[in-house]
Order: sequence, then C-alpha cells, then structure tokens
Amino acid sequence: MAKAGKKYQEAAKLIEEGKFYGLSEAVEIVKKTATAKFDETIELHVRLGVDPKYADQQVRGAVVLPHGTGKTKKVLVFAKGDKVAEAEAAGADFVGSDELVTKIQGGWCEFDVAVATPNMMGVVGKLGKILGPRGLMPNPKLGTVTMDLDKAIKAIKAGQVEYRTDKAGNVHCPIGKASFDSQKLVENYRMLVDTLIKAKPAGAKGQYIKSLTLAATMGPGVPVQLASKPE
Repeated sequence: MAKAGKKYQEAAKLIEEGKFYGLSEAVEIVKKTATAKFDETIELHVRLGVDPKYADQQVRGAVVLPHGTGKTKKVLVFAKGDKVAEAEAAGADFVGSDELVTKIQGGWCEFDVAVATPNMMGVVGKLGKILGPRGLMPNPKLGTVTMDLDKAIKAIKAGQVEYRTDKAGNVHCPIGKASFDSQKLVENYRMLVDTLIKAKPAGAKGQYIKSLTLAATMGPGVPVQLASKPE
C-alpha cells in the first residue's frame, strides 16, 4: 500500500481520530486540509442504509446547489429543428444530432453533461455503450431528457449536480471549492443532504444516513456529526 505524502499526513493531524465534528467546524477543517497548488474541490461522501442491487432502493437524481460547484460545465444537447435555437440561446456549448453521434463514436467526448429532447433518444441510444459507463447518458430522472431545454441547460450552468448511489450504497458529490467561504459550503451541504433525505426510497429500512464525510480532492476525510444534517 502506498504511503501517504507529507502534505496529506500533516492535514490528517488536524483531524482527531474517532471524533465527529459539527458542520461548521468540519467545513473549517476541510478547508485547511486543502493545501494543493490548485483550488481543490470539496466533496461530501454519504453512506446510505440502502441496498442498490434492488431497484426500489436506488437513490439517484439532481439538485441545483445555491452557490454552484465552482466549475462551469460544458453542456452538449441533442436536438433538431426549433430546439436547436432554444438550446443555443440557453447557453449550450454544443448542439446537434447525427453529426454529434458520429463525432462521439469517433472518440470525442469534450463535454460534462448531455441533454436530449425525447424525440432524439432513438439516435442517442446508439451511444449507450460510450456514454453509459461515463455517466453521461441523458436520463429523464435527472432532467436531462426534456423538451424544456432552456430550463435544463440553465439549471446545469447554475450549479446543478447529479447524485447516485454506487454499488456499496454510497453517494459522492461535490459541494464547492476550497476557495468558497465557509457559509457557502455549509449552505450547499445542507441543500444536498436535505435533498438526499427527501429522496429516501420506500424500500430502505432502518437508519438511512449512516455517515457523512467531507474531504478535499487531495485531503483526508473529516467525519461530520449526523446531527448536523438538516431535519
């Protein structure tokens, strides 16, 4: 197992072993652990009491964080006719149909989110094996298969993030940058956790949120008290 670097070890000393921190204190600490030369992303890692192998216990959706993530996403839209102009006016970075499919099949993938109108999904379906594993396939549950392109694109540009459980029932999601002031990170955190609570599957039994951990891109995890989640 690789030994942690000196910066990581120094950052880890800021975290008391076995202690769970109140939200405000956890945010202050995680900002201090972000010592890389770039503006590190602050992520929230949530362990949920669900079993994702059952369809009725999967947690997936999207939420617009009040202060965004600090990153402007490149949006690609599959559309035809009048919807092309709507997508361009809303700020889409790439808009098209079959020509985009061909381009992606050729190896191009320089975008962060793909949106499509429902009538384009037959065409987009050809890209399932390419976009699916990358988490880029348009999905009605995420609001990325829609006729309201203006609303979808503006939400993504405003700081919408997608969340979904991995195979172990965990959710990993960015809530901002280390350069954000603490209050913005707190408010983004609360919005995400509140959304996850509301998304609790009917099939989930027992304790739903099992652990909450904040971490910078290159830093150690800071455990957050469960009482710090929105009620």
